[in-house]
Amino acid sequence: MAKRTVAFGLVGSTLDAGRAGKRWRRWRPSVALAMQPDLPIDRVELIHQAHSAALAALLAEDIASVSPDTEVRLLAVPFEDAWDLEEVFGALHALARSYPFDTRREDYLVHITTGTHVAQICLFLLTEARYFPGRLLQTAPPARDDDDVRGSHRIIDLDLSAYDALARRFAE
Repeated sequence: MAKRTVAFGLVGSTLDAGRAGKRWRRWRPSVALAMQPDLPIDRVELIHQAHSAALAALLAEDIASVSPDTEVRLLAVPFEDAWDLEEVFGALHALARSYPFDTRREDYLVHITTGTHVAQICLFLLTEARYFPGRLLQTAPPARDDDDVRGSHRIIDLDLSAYDALARRFAE
């Protein structure tokens, strides 16, 4: 049986924003995540602060409209200042520790394109330390002359054995 693909991502209050029909004419990372033709996502765990609940709900609707088979769960995390490293790390660490990961049945991706730089760093650190037992996922907007709002994606595996050659060069 194939594993289900689950993506964790932060609501991007700037990049994901948009309420009117114009929102469909520009790249929004959390929606584009579910539009990647060669990366089917079974579930999106959309992490948001309390003040972004309405945007998170809109993103869930938009993801459902572009990828009806993708389940979206909204995960509210209790931090006020998205630029406070200690506060953000603590909230995301608590989320990771309490989440019922099932690595035998699910493959996890951690979307690091949205959120403050502080939040992105925290997600990286928590993934590197295996609190989020998965790989990093980065999405990118389309080229300026490209109207395709899906953009592109890249998966970054933090399995350090893949970087042995680089480590040997540094050691030399």
